[in-house]
Amino acid sequence: MFSMRFRLLPQACLLLLTCFMAWGVGSSGSTMSAGERATDFFAGRHDSVSGHTNNWAVLVCASRYWFNYRHMANALGMYRTVKRLGIPDSNIILMLADDVACNARNKFAGSVYAEAGRHLDLYGENIEVDYRGYEVTVENFIRLLTGRVDPSMPRSKRLLTDDHSNIFVYMTGHGGNEFLKFQDQEEISAFDIADAFEQMWQKKRYNEILFMIDTCQANTMYSQFYSPNILATGSSQIEENSYSYENDNDIGVSVIDSYTHYVLKFMEGINKTSQTSMQDLFDSYDPAKIYSHPGIRSDLFRRPLDKTLITDFFGGVAQAEVFPLQDIVSSSHRYENDPIPPTSWKPDAPSEPVVLSTTVISLPRLTGEMHQWDNWWKEVKKWTSIFVVGCLVSWVSFLR
Repeated sequence: MFSMRFRLLPQACLLLLTCFMAWGVGSSGSTMSAGERATDFFAGRHDSVSGHTNNWAVLVCASRYWFNYRHMANALGMYRTVKRLGIPDSNIILMLADDVACNARNKFAGSVYAEAGRHLDLYGENIEVDYRGYEVTVENFIRLLTGRVDPSMPRSKRLLTDDHSNIFVYMTGHGGNEFLKFQDQEEISAFDIADAFEQMWQKKRYNEILFMIDTCQANTMYSQFYSPNILATGSSQIEENSYSYENDNDIGVSVIDSYTHYVLKFMEGINKTSQTSMQDLFDSYDPAKIYSHPGIRSDLFRRPLDKTLITDFFGGVAQAEVFPLQDIVSSSHRYENDPIPPTSWKPDAPSEPVVLSTTVISLPRLTGEMHQWDNWWKEVKKWTSIFVVGCLVSWVSFLR
């Protein structure tokens, strides 16, 4: 009996060695910490994740005068939609001539409607126009995008985005092959917008951009784009007009364009938690109803359209931003070395942030202890495996 057990001892040692090796391989394969996995997730390294932490919208009506009523209704319809889906006014830049609601020919003073039945007033009481009248110029639009504004420019007229911002840019007006008119006085070209987006990318002013335009030959306006992470769509192809949807007999003019009407109609079925994708929106395009052929350009966009949520651009639903551990540690050291917390430098600062800074200081200490424990445990497993291998080799040599 004893001799049989003695002969089975090498097999038992070999089995024990196999278990230790499998354990070591499994632990080494999962060396990525929870913080690193969270950073990967929120950094958008997966194809289906945007990685943005804030949303902005730039809505431009490039027309003026009463007979362009529908262009103002287009922009206000988009304004209502993005605001309903969670983007606050502080993150919406609205540019329009604003000469329709109070026009002498408007039978319904102070109101703008996008349908013949006039069931919904798009102008209302809670509208904030950031650039109005003759402020709607090509120069101001380019300066807004690139951040090259005068220091005296108020905060409400600035696009305060960063490399975690998803931006929805909507433009409407009269245009042609690679140009859009601004108030019948000047034009912006496809090259101008493309270069502005490139400046934004170089200056880390966006994460992703959705560019949508409703004008004649609209698809030519994004033909010159060359910056990454831009998804573009337009109402009509080259040498094709964009048409209005319907007239209102009491107002006396067309109240909305066909392309924008069907986009807004689709968006009415979207809420903040909707899982509807951009591909679903594009699939809803019907040239027979729109009276033109909408276009889509996605070669610069890194994510699949069926995995890109509509709320990634039209909504205010964003993810949390995970800061690197070294940034937290450096900031905590700064707070520890300063006898007075930074929040107390302001005369009206509340006392709560001081308590929060203490919590931030304790976080890296706890995290550091956890890392030390992980390193120690890895060392124990490593030397245990070496010991078992040594024992097995010695035993085999003894048997021989």
